[in-house]
Amino acid sequence: MSQRFTVSKSDGERRPSDIQGEVNQLFEGDEPPSGGGAEAEDAAGAEVVVVLKGDSNPKESSPFINSSDAAAEKSQQYDGKNMALFEEEMDTSPMVSSLLSSLANYSNLPQGSKEHEEAENNEAESSRKKPVKAPQLGTLMGVYLPCIQNIFGVILFLRMTWLVGVGGVIGTFIIVFMCCSTTMLTAISMSAIATNGVVPAGGSYYMISRSLGPEFGGAVGICFYLGTTYAGAMYILGAIELLLIYIYPKAAIFPLEGLEGAEAEAALLNNMRVYGTILLTSMATVVFVGVKYVNKLALVFLACVILSILAVYAGVIKTAVDPPDFPVCILGNRTLVWKTFDVCAKTIETANGTVTTQLWSMFCDSPFLNATCDKYFVANNLSQVQGIPGVTSGILAENLFGNYYEKGDLIARRNMYSAEEQDETLTNSNRYVLSDITSFFTLLVGIYFPSVTGIMAGSNRSGDLRDAQKSIPIGTIAAITTTSIVYMSSVFLFGACIEGVVLSDKFGEGVHGNLVIGTLAWPSPWVIVIGSFFSTCGAGLQSLTGAPRLMQAIAKDGIVPALRIFGHGKANGEPTWSLLLTACICESGILIASLDAVAPILSMFFLMCYMFVNLACALQTLLRTPNWRPRFKFYHWALSFLGMSLCLTLMFLCSWYYAIVAMVIAGSIYKYIEFAGAEKEWGDGIRGLSLSAARYALMRLDEDPPHTKNWRPQLLVLVSTDAEQNVEQPRLLSLTNQLKAGKGLTIVGTALEGTYLENYSQTQRAEQALHKLMETEKVKGFCQVTVSSNLRDATSHLLQASGLGGLKHNAVLVSWPRNWKQGDEHQTWRNFIELVRETTAAHLALLVPKNISAFPSNGERFTEGHIDVWWIVHDGGMLMLLPFLLRQHKVWRKCKMRIFTVAQMDDNSIQMKKDLTTFLYHLRIDAMVEVVEMHDSDISAYTYEKTLVMEQRSQMLKKINLTKNEREREIQSITDSSRGSIRRKNPAAVTTQLSVTEEPPAATKEEKPEEESKSASSPVSSPVQVQLIHDNTTPTSPATPATPVTPAEGAQSPGEQVQMTWTEKCDGEPAKPPGAATPDNIKDIFNMKPEWENLNQFNVRRMHTALRLNEVIIKKSSEAKLVLLNMPGPPKNRTGDENYMEFLEVLTDGLNRVLLVRGGGREVITIYS
Repeated sequence: MSQRFTVSKSDGERRPSDIQGEVNQLFEGDEPPSGGGAEAEDAAGAEVVVVLKGDSNPKESSPFINSSDAAAEKSQQYDGKNMALFEEEMDTSPMVSSLLSSLANYSNLPQGSKEHEEAENNEAESSRKKPVKAPQLGTLMGVYLPCIQNIFGVILFLRMTWLVGVGGVIGTFIIVFMCCSTTMLTAISMSAIATNGVVPAGGSYYMISRSLGPEFGGAVGICFYLGTTYAGAMYILGAIELLLIYIYPKAAIFPLEGLEGAEAEAALLNNMRVYGTILLTSMATVVFVGVKYVNKLALVFLACVILSILAVYAGVIKTAVDPPDFPVCILGNRTLVWKTFDVCAKTIETANGTVTTQLWSMFCDSPFLNATCDKYFVANNLSQVQGIPGVTSGILAENLFGNYYEKGDLIARRNMYSAEEQDETLTNSNRYVLSDITSFFTLLVGIYFPSVTGIMAGSNRSGDLRDAQKSIPIGTIAAITTTSIVYMSSVFLFGACIEGVVLSDKFGEGVHGNLVIGTLAWPSPWVIVIGSFFSTCGAGLQSLTGAPRLMQAIAKDGIVPALRIFGHGKANGEPTWSLLLTACICESGILIASLDAVAPILSMFFLMCYMFVNLACALQTLLRTPNWRPRFKFYHWALSFLGMSLCLTLMFLCSWYYAIVAMVIAGSIYKYIEFAGAEKEWGDGIRGLSLSAARYALMRLDEDPPHTKNWRPQLLVLVSTDAEQNVEQPRLLSLTNQLKAGKGLTIVGTALEGTYLENYSQTQRAEQALHKLMETEKVKGFCQVTVSSNLRDATSHLLQASGLGGLKHNAVLVSWPRNWKQGDEHQTWRNFIELVRETTAAHLALLVPKNISAFPSNGERFTEGHIDVWWIVHDGGMLMLLPFLLRQHKVWRKCKMRIFTVAQMDDNSIQMKKDLTTFLYHLRIDAMVEVVEMHDSDISAYTYEKTLVMEQRSQMLKKINLTKNEREREIQSITDSSRGSIRRKNPAAVTTQLSVTEEPPAATKEEKPEEESKSASSPVSSPVQVQLIHDNTTPTSPATPATPVTPAEGAQSPGEQVQMTWTEKCDGEPAKPPGAATPDNIKDIFNMKPEWENLNQFNVRRMHTALRLNEVIIKKSSEAKLVLLNMPGPPKNRTGDENYMEFLEVLTDGLNRVLLVRGGGREVITIYS
């Protein structure tokens, strides 16, 4: 493979030969040539052609669109002129040809053991990637045989005959049929998932996690890991049982001879623990040293399994012709342990007469005929029956039904006479075959189910398969079909060939200590014993090889932070730490020491894994996600649900307490991953389920407002951002958290000015800033950024378009516009008033916190204080509900609630208080009630002056038409003049009155003298005398509003002028209004009366109301932690908008924290349940 690059000359100083030499040095390692030929120097515009020779090995490439190869092939893509139309998008959207080549070269390395068999020997080899060997395994070697090996295991050889004997042919067949049906349905679901795209190695964990999400994937993956680990313990215990009972009983460290009952059982368990630990250590060492040995021995172990099963079938066929001789000695109807005697008889006749047998000595105190013997031995006869009567003997009818035993019960033959007394105690119990555990149907299910596990072996090797999407379904289903046929046929064959007491004899004590299934095998029982021993050892090695890699895959995914250490291993990738963890968990299973106790444990974990495989398939099918396109078509959601139901049923059938423990473990892991795990987006089905559930819920929600009892503020929080897209009012989200406490809908929105195309990056930054602040303030909700040509339209769009269907906001939270009186901020208060009008038109509630920076953060606590509600008008009960919601939060929890209402002259204040108390009682709201009486009074001179200042400001804003710079100079000159006394001409001579308000930012206070000196020298637009009326109603503003009055031309005598000077105290409190102080002030009032008559009486009345209410609120609630107040609506005509802002300023003057509330026009609180 070679690539051709054309290197063009960039300037006149560099020669092609130099470029050629440097390229040679770069790619070939040669020294650059010292000089070049004359031909090269003369070729000014020459091109240098560099041919790069590849290693002709296929490179490992990514199947994703933005792959590293895409950049390398960019120059080739641009060569063709036919694709010029798409040239600018080529870097993000590659041509189809390059995409297809990337996908064709993509190879998926398995996370199994083969990639770890040999590590790179030196740095040179590791730096150069080895060519990826194409997977070559087909269906037979890659899926079918591994599944066969994993499914056939220790239970078939050690417990299958006992299951048939205890449960009966019918009962055992039901168990086998249920378990095999479960695995078949699971295999169908697994085949659908495995053929829905490329499945990297990782088997069930990969399929479940990518189908159900990281939480389910992690929980079920760990359960599957625990199941595989305990399976290793079960295989090891099975191997030790074969060794100590059937192969070499004398190897026991704790001898069993002469022990009875609990002592014998304890000795056997201790032997299992010691030898199990030794075998586990040996197996873990083999896995640690080299997995390649395990892989090479896999075929040997598989051959042992197949030969053992064939030997059983051959033995069954032989029994029809020549049954083997395995007699069973029965005393009465009790089966005897045939180990220490040779003849099944009490006495035998010899030439010398009648002599006693070894069996006589076991039940009598001496070998003589007159010895004292066991009563039952004396009363009953001995009989010898054939243990393997053969398939044609008709024994099947006797074995059809089960015979369950309690622990310690005698294994008795049916339909045989037994002479025994009712109250007779059992003696010489070690002479009889006894039941070692209490057996029941559900126990048999738990013990048997591990023998059908192992169906994931094919999907675990998906990386080794030539065509995984074809091989996995065919191989897995064929393997399950084969094993199911073997299991079901073996149930009938065992019941038809073997005597019932032999089937119930778990350890073959009645047939000379032989393995029961071995007695049926041909040519010798040792075929089964040796074959099953090696197969169990091989299965244990496979478990110790696969489980650590599964744990490593989970750890490397990073979804469980506590397991990250287990993702590390040796230099060649061997999972050392995971192997150590697996060995420790496996040791805990070995310490249990009982095969029958370990089997139900791993049944739980495997059943849970299979249940979620079925759930994943059913979920994907029902959701019909666009990516759900399995190549395997023979699946249906009903089959998956049936499989899932069977798994759940079997879990509780096996052991209800183990099932609960397994579910608690899985649930704990799920919640741990949900809260502490890394966020992963795998396009899983749970996300699709959430979308479907959300759509269903939204469709169920009515577009109409909810019932009053269900009403809660669903907030749209409008915030503003600075030039860096940071939120300017973070305390607004603190208040949101305190109002919502994580309940209901919260949408945090901001508006940007401009076009969306040009401001996309600012939009992303703003969204990130909102997300970050919402996380900081623990506000659960959504954020939305809208861009429009102006902020007014953008805010209106937010108001209209936020929410979806019935899940929309019903209240708007927006901060009071700061510095609204500044000349260049006039658009801010206009936008605010329009927002008030729009919320009213949309029937939305409006919450306006004033002085939001003084509101508490979420970390603050008020240990005492009051939340005061001033209930002026009733607009739906929002004023009652909001303090209740605030007091649910820990910030306001210890504040008490007070409700004030205003009584007019005609109102009965005593009755009002009683009615309000009763109303609050029915509302279940605890609050103090107070009725404030406001008597009618004459409008004060201060009211007239405030109204006059307001109207003059309004007129000046309308009439003055200056540029921004001129306006700033004009305002500065007004500020300068405010340092002197306030003079006003006779109203009769006034022709035009202009008023402007400006509040320079607080940050410029220190610079004020310098600015004043500069502005003093600046020219004024016209040589008019500027006079000011000082407005002291905004103590929170850093500067003072000023009102210039432009008089008529012509001089007036000083005697005609009235001088008024209002000052503020040093502490910021306003001085007394000039209406009721001294006789001089009274004289001033009369001199100003003609001007007052020209005022708008509507504005005068509204100003009077605002001042009176403010006076009362200041008197009652100056110490309150928060004041909630009805917010009056803006004027219907837009001519008095600026006056509306002034009214609200006067109304809330002097209050630290104010929440202006405007209802949405509907009841939000009710007295009914």
